[in-house]
Amino acid sequence: MLQKETVTHRAIRLRRWGYAVWIAAIAGFALLHAWHLRADFPNGSPWVCDWAKFTDEGWYGNAAIRAHLFGNWYMAGDFNPAVAVPVWPFLEGLLFFFTGVTVQAARALAVACFFLNLVLSYLLLRNRGVGSPSPRWIALLGVTLVATSPFLYCFSRLAILEPLQVTLTLAALILAVRLPRSQRPVLRSIAIGLLFALIVLTKTTGLFLFPALLWAMVVPLWQRRKLALRCALAMTGAACAAFGIWIALIASFGLLGDYKYYFFVNTYEKPTEFYWPLVSFWWSFHGLLWIDHSLIPLAGAVVLAAAIACRSAWGRKLWRDPLFGASLWAVAGYVLFMAIQNHPQPRYFAVPAFFCFFLVVLGVEALGAESFLDHPDHPNPPGRSISARGLGWAVAIVAAAAAGVHGAQTLRYATHPEYTWVNAATQLALYIDTHPNGNRLLDSISGDEITLVTHVPSLCDDFGTQDLAPKLAAYQPGWYASWDDLDPGTLEDLHTFYSLEQVASFPAFDDPDRSLLVLFKLHPLPNGQVRDPSKQNLRIALPGDKIDAPIE
Repeated sequence: MLQKETVTHRAIRLRRWGYAVWIAAIAGFALLHAWHLRADFPNGSPWVCDWAKFTDEGWYGNAAIRAHLFGNWYMAGDFNPAVAVPVWPFLEGLLFFFTGVTVQAARALAVACFFLNLVLSYLLLRNRGVGSPSPRWIALLGVTLVATSPFLYCFSRLAILEPLQVTLTLAALILAVRLPRSQRPVLRSIAIGLLFALIVLTKTTGLFLFPALLWAMVVPLWQRRKLALRCALAMTGAACAAFGIWIALIASFGLLGDYKYYFFVNTYEKPTEFYWPLVSFWWSFHGLLWIDHSLIPLAGAVVLAAAIACRSAWGRKLWRDPLFGASLWAVAGYVLFMAIQNHPQPRYFAVPAFFCFFLVVLGVEALGAESFLDHPDHPNPPGRSISARGLGWAVAIVAAAAAGVHGAQTLRYATHPEYTWVNAATQLALYIDTHPNGNRLLDSISGDEITLVTHVPSLCDDFGTQDLAPKLAAYQPGWYASWDDLDPGTLEDLHTFYSLEQVASFPAFDDPDRSLLVLFKLHPLPNGQVRDPSKQNLRIALPGDKIDAPIE
């Protein structure tokens, strides 16, 4: 008896040490995200085409950046996204009071959200309010898939909107799945509604997460339908009220034009073919593979198997799990958004990535508890024995192997930081400061990003509630920066007031369209002359210009 107790005690101690090592490994991969915060988005990654690495950090934080550097968050006629998505710049602005405006501080805020997302993911997977808590190793497996993902490593280190949006969504889901245990479920539903309003005000695509939150609320209360209805109405009403207050506030300040422009600029041209939604949907659905080429098909296999075996015990268990359905709705909602928009970008998938990983581990848990053959509709064929438990362990082994491979790639990115982009921006600012040319203001599509890195004031040449020509007349920049070539339309606007002198170029990214950051001096035309584009072709190099970059 004593020997048996000793063996048991030894097994418990070994298990505790195993969990401790596992948690330490997760913590180590998490901390990699906070290492070399000034480093660029990795060159040579599969996500080379994403615009976020040279625009979004500046765009979505420009209100906080301008307020701290120049005393006013708003720039009339320019791109002011904080009117539509105020939560991130508000938090960034608070942080800058303590750190000053630096790209490291902005990215540290995103990484802090990622750390919190790991904790919230564990809490959500561990205890979903249905039955007994899930095994600890299931929750840790889900967190491991998140922490080791090279895709999430690259995008969670950028000061973009997705990390905070995930944080708020996970917090809302934790409240939603535990509604049956709440003594005041309607009051908790109001809190969920307020969180949902913050999700949408963090990034407007959060609207497509509404079905996921609603599913997570209603499924645990399905046997108490009247209470489920009250909770759903309370959540929806609170969200609408909070959002309505924000719209009324910006309307009172005369900012509805900037709000509408945010949606106008995010509307992309649709193909003329009547079947374009199908093509767009396939493009968006296929974009899930940007997250990963092994775990995404595995998540799809789990969902397909659950649909086929929906009458089996393990299938019923999955579909009754509020997180499983909510995760599926979250992924579907984002794919639907990108299909409607017809413009998927890798960064958009930083939100559904979490829920795809959840689908995998939830499938592992359900398969590990039941057998395919437990249901009477599935008799055991002679000579064949298919165990759901065995399939569950097979999925777990594949997921663990994928985490190992992904962890190695994440480690490679973390240990080989590159600084070509931040060095390009720094050298550009140094050139401007050592070669004065009237107004220090820079005009560039990456201007806000350059301001975040270097504090050079800027305006955006491509986006804004005003066309570029009147903005140039109002702000009179002394400099212009483009990527690799000159856009003829932009050149026409510049030529209205200036001649251009190409003065420097700086290597920046591996993207063939963003390899060189090209700097131009803007020389005002003599005697305040203004050219008329209707009387002269201003889309070509003109006398007085010194342009080497191609115009295309």
